[in-house]
Amino acid sequence: MKINVIGYSGAGKSTLTKFLAEYYHCSYLFMDAVNFEAGWKERNHQESLKMVEDFLENDSYVLDGNYRKFAYERRMADADQIIFLNFNRLTCFHRALKRYIQFRGKTRESSGEGCFEKFDFEFMCWILKDGRTKKTKARYRNLALQYPEKWIEIKNQKQLDRFYQKYQK
Repeated sequence: MKINVIGYSGAGKSTLTKFLAEYYHCSYLFMDAVNFEAGWKERNHQESLKMVEDFLENDSYVLDGNYRKFAYERRMADADQIIFLNFNRLTCFHRALKRYIQFRGKTRESSGEGCFEKFDFEFMCWILKDGRTKKTKARYRNLALQYPEKWIEIKNQKQLDRFYQKYQK
């Protein structure tokens, strides 16, 4: 099983990724951890790309994150499932703030090593506006049209809860 979990910042991609990887007993990769080195410094592109390409050689995995610059087309084409967490911006903002309060001064597993949890103005703008451009929304729509047989869209907590329940039987 190869699964890509994509969607907006704060929607819960990392939590779902880890849950599915544990359920399927497979490897997982957080794209933020690939993209960033300590202090939220972007890693060398070629190094990050190699990390992703090497990871894609696994027979089974769950991948968390969008990052078009890292083998995006291959990741989507190879996936057995593409799960799009399409939560509204206020829900994502609330979740990201809650996450910040929980992990302030710490590094989450899904972040790069030494990337302490932050919730600055730039990130707030990303969640509320900049990460939701017409181009980004069109890209998601196009993926849904390109891969309808493997596309799963989850729009709210109730749908996410139902999704989790399918795996807890």
